[in-house]
Amino acid sequence: MRPGDTVVVWRLDRLGRSLRHLIDTVNALADRQVGFRSLVENIDTTTSGGKLVFHIFGALAEFERELISERTHAGLTAARARGRVGGRPSAMTPAKTIEARRMYESGEYTWEQIGEMFGVSRMTVYRHVVKNIGNVGSGDDSTD
Repeated sequence: MRPGDTVVVWRLDRLGRSLRHLIDTVNALADRQVGFRSLVENIDTTTSGGKLVFHIFGALAEFERELISERTHAGLTAARARGRVGGRPSAMTPAKTIEARRMYESGEYTWEQIGEMFGVSRMTVYRHVVKNIGNVGSGDDSTD
């Protein structure tokens, strides 16, 4: 960028993740005599009014991001309190883990072969069998 150029972004939050970062970036541009323009918010920092609006919109954008983050965390906490657990279901059920352990202990199969039979990686089989050595066969279904 050269002095007199203008950086154009679609929205303010595309330029930085926080108000401090936005302000620092626009100030660095200003030090290089480069303007800044946001299309959605219609902000042009080459004017004093545009600079004021930039700081106000930047603060509002950061506030909105933090609200969304707080709501997301509150929703996840509430879901956990209701017994909901997020994430992908485990590929290895307790029954598969028991069978995988039996197959490996028989000496006829390698971790790779067992993984191929269950449609998972050898590390997935290994991790579940080793992790659940104390739990396998105990009726504890708390495996991943």
